[in-house]
Amino acid sequence: MAGNPSILVIHGPNLNLLGSREPDVYGRVTLAEIDAGLAAEAKELDCELESFQSNHEGELIDRIQQAIGSVDGVLINPGGLTHSSVSLRDALAATALPIVEVHLSNVFAREPFRHHSFVSGIAVGVISGLGARGYGVGLEALLAHIRA
Repeated sequence: MAGNPSILVIHGPNLNLLGSREPDVYGRVTLAEIDAGLAAEAKELDCELESFQSNHEGELIDRIQQAIGSVDGVLINPGGLTHSSVSLRDALAATALPIVEVHLSNVFAREPFRHHSFVSGIAVGVISGLGARGYGVGLEALLAHIRA
Protein backbone atom coordinates (compact mmCIF):
# COMPACT_ATOMS: atom_id res chain seq x y z
CA MET A 1 0.00 0.00 0.00
CA ALA A 2 1.17 3.52 -0.68
CA GLY A 3 1.65 6.00 2.16
CA ASN A 4 1.69 5.12 5.82
CA PRO A 5 1.27 1.45 6.75
CA SER A 6 -2.23 0.37 7.71
CA ILE A 7 -2.70 -2.09 10.57
CA LEU A 8 -5.80 -4.06 11.50
CA VAL A 9 -6.05 -4.90 15.20
CA ILE A 10 -8.26 -7.89 15.95
CA HIS A 11 -9.50 -8.61 19.47
CA GLY A 12 -11.13 -12.01 19.94
CA PRO A 13 -13.84 -13.33 22.24
CA ASN A 14 -14.27 -11.98 25.77
CA LEU A 15 -11.73 -9.19 25.33
CA ASN A 16 -14.63 -6.73 25.51
CA LEU A 17 -14.71 -7.64 29.23
CA LEU A 18 -11.15 -6.52 29.93
CA GLY A 19 -10.83 -4.50 33.09
CA SER A 20 -13.44 -6.53 34.93
CA ARG A 21 -12.81 -10.10 33.74
CA GLU A 22 -10.26 -11.92 35.92
CA PRO A 23 -8.22 -8.76 36.60
CA ASP A 24 -5.59 -10.83 38.44
CA VAL A 25 -4.89 -12.59 35.11
CA TYR A 26 -5.70 -9.93 32.48
CA GLY A 27 -5.20 -6.69 34.40
CA ARG A 28 -7.52 -3.75 34.97
CA VAL A 29 -6.99 -1.96 31.65
CA THR A 30 -10.13 -1.92 29.52
CA LEU A 31 -10.29 -2.70 25.82
CA ALA A 32 -11.21 0.95 25.14
CA GLU A 33 -8.06 2.03 26.97
CA ILE A 34 -5.94 -0.44 24.99
CA ASP A 35 -7.42 0.83 21.72
CA ALA A 36 -6.90 4.47 22.74
CA GLY A 37 -3.27 3.77 23.62
CA LEU A 38 -2.73 1.97 20.33
CA ALA A 39 -4.32 4.84 18.39
CA ALA A 40 -1.99 7.33 20.08
CA GLU A 41 1.03 5.12 19.42
CA ALA A 42 -0.01 4.60 15.79
CA LYS A 43 -0.12 8.35 15.30
CA GLU A 44 3.43 8.67 16.70
CA LEU A 45 4.60 5.79 14.48
CA ASP A 46 2.99 7.24 11.34
CA CYS A 47 0.60 4.40 10.66
CA GLU A 48 -3.12 3.98 10.18
CA LEU A 49 -4.94 1.75 12.65
CA GLU A 50 -8.34 0.11 12.84
CA SER A 51 -9.46 -2.02 15.79
CA PHE A 52 -12.17 -4.66 15.67
CA GLN A 53 -13.53 -6.91 18.43
CA SER A 54 -16.08 -9.68 18.26
CA ASN A 55 -17.16 -12.61 20.36
CA HIS A 56 -18.16 -14.44 17.17
CA GLU A 57 -15.64 -16.48 15.23
CA GLY A 58 -17.39 -15.95 11.89
CA GLU A 59 -17.40 -12.16 12.31
CA LEU A 60 -13.67 -12.22 13.06
CA ILE A 61 -13.05 -14.35 9.97
CA ASP A 62 -15.19 -12.04 7.81
CA ARG A 63 -13.26 -8.97 9.01
CA ILE A 64 -9.91 -10.67 8.43
CA GLN A 65 -10.93 -11.61 4.88
CA GLN A 66 -12.02 -8.00 4.25
CA ALA A 67 -8.48 -6.93 5.15
CA ILE A 68 -7.04 -8.54 2.02
CA GLY A 69 -5.69 -5.75 -0.17
CA SER A 70 -6.63 -3.00 2.29
CA VAL A 71 -4.11 -3.28 5.15
CA ASP A 72 -0.42 -4.01 5.50
CA GLY A 73 -0.49 -6.18 8.61
CA VAL A 74 -2.59 -7.69 11.39
CA LEU A 75 -2.05 -7.41 15.13
CA ILE A 76 -4.25 -10.04 16.78
CA ASN A 77 -5.21 -11.27 20.20
CA PRO A 78 -7.35 -14.28 19.24
CA GLY A 79 -8.41 -14.88 22.85
CA GLY A 80 -9.63 -18.42 23.45
CA LEU A 81 -9.77 -19.06 19.69
CA THR A 82 -5.97 -19.18 19.79
CA HIS A 83 -6.17 -22.72 21.04
CA SER A 84 -9.16 -24.01 19.09
CA SER A 85 -9.74 -22.33 15.74
CA VAL A 86 -8.22 -23.75 12.60
CA SER A 87 -10.68 -21.58 10.66
CA LEU A 88 -9.32 -18.38 12.18
CA ARG A 89 -5.77 -19.51 11.43
CA ASP A 90 -6.71 -20.34 7.85
CA ALA A 91 -8.34 -16.90 7.36
CA LEU A 92 -5.19 -15.19 8.66
CA ALA A 93 -2.98 -17.34 6.41
CA ALA A 94 -5.17 -16.55 3.40
CA THR A 95 -4.43 -12.84 3.76
CA ALA A 96 -0.70 -13.46 3.18
CA LEU A 97 -0.16 -10.49 5.52
CA PRO A 98 2.39 -10.29 8.31
CA ILE A 99 0.76 -11.10 11.64
CA VAL A 100 1.85 -10.48 15.22
CA GLU A 101 0.00 -12.46 17.89
CA VAL A 102 -0.53 -10.82 21.29
CA HIS A 103 -1.62 -12.29 24.63
CA LEU A 104 -2.04 -10.28 27.81
CA SER A 105 -1.14 -13.18 30.09
CA ASN A 106 1.80 -15.52 29.82
CA VAL A 107 -0.06 -18.42 28.24
CA PHE A 108 2.87 -20.75 28.95
CA ALA A 109 2.54 -20.21 32.70
CA ARG A 110 -1.13 -21.21 32.59
CA GLU A 111 -3.13 -24.36 31.89
CA PRO A 112 -1.50 -26.80 29.44
CA PHE A 113 -4.28 -26.39 26.84
CA ARG A 114 -3.24 -22.73 26.47
CA HIS A 115 0.30 -23.70 25.44
CA HIS A 116 -0.78 -24.51 21.87
CA SER A 117 -1.63 -21.79 19.37
CA PHE A 118 -2.98 -22.33 15.88
CA VAL A 119 -1.85 -18.78 15.03
CA SER A 120 1.77 -18.77 16.21
CA GLY A 121 3.01 -20.89 13.32
CA ILE A 122 2.00 -18.26 10.77
CA ALA A 123 2.92 -15.19 12.84
CA VAL A 124 6.12 -13.19 12.46
CA GLY A 125 6.16 -12.90 16.25
CA VAL A 126 4.28 -13.60 19.46
CA ILE A 127 4.06 -11.28 22.47
CA SER A 128 2.86 -13.02 25.64
CA GLY A 129 2.66 -11.97 29.26
CA LEU A 130 3.35 -8.24 29.05
CA GLY A 131 -0.21 -7.20 29.80
CA ALA A 132 -1.70 -4.30 27.86
CA ARG A 133 1.82 -3.07 27.06
CA GLY A 134 2.22 -6.11 24.81
CA TYR A 135 -0.06 -4.55 22.22
CA GLY A 136 2.30 -1.57 21.79
CA VAL A 137 5.32 -3.88 21.60
CA GLY A 138 3.48 -5.95 19.02
CA LEU A 139 2.57 -2.88 16.97
CA GLU A 140 6.17 -1.67 16.95
CA ALA A 141 7.44 -5.11 15.93
CA LEU A 142 4.84 -5.45 13.18
CA LEU A 143 5.68 -2.03 11.76
CA ALA A 144 9.41 -2.78 11.87
CA HIS A 145 8.76 -5.99 9.93
CA ILE A 146 6.60 -4.19 7.34
CA ARG A 147 9.09 -1.36 6.89
CA ALA A 148 12.14 -3.67 6.62
